[in-house]
Amino acid sequence: MNVTKVLNAKGLACPMPIVKTKKAINELETGEIIEIHATDKGAKSDLAAWAKSGGHELLKDTEEDGVLKFWVKKG
Repeated sequence: MNVTKVLNAKGLACPMPIVKTKKAINELETGEIIEIHATDKGAKSDLAAWAKSGGHELLKDTEEDGVLKFWVKKG
């Protein structure tokens, strides 16, 4: 996967992972991918809903050692 930007949102509580993702994705071109790292368990449902409502595509999400990772393609 060709990631354009990596966003570290670890240690941030809701709604900050979404706020930071929204700001970061605005810097990308359509079709580029952002990788987000978060530790807030609520980010899983929040990011999925946010991506869908914003016309973006959640390509993949994983969890490793308590860190949630998301790959979102800008719509």
